[in-house]
Amino acid sequence: MATEKPRFTITVDEKLLKELDDFRFENRYSTRTQATIELIRLGLETLKQEPQLKQDSKK
Repeated sequence: MATEKPRFTITVDEKLLKELDDFRFENRYSTRTQATIELIRLGLETLKQEPQLKQDSKK
């Protein structure tokens, strides 16, 4: 099933991959992609709501 959505690849260490998989299974996402998209969305929402976090993340 082809998609027109942009794609990109990331490389993570084993610890972060385990955390991602734990999040995925705890929240019942069917794929790593879905879990990753949700974590990115949540992180961006949090940064918009908490300007100080945005500044701290740049350090």
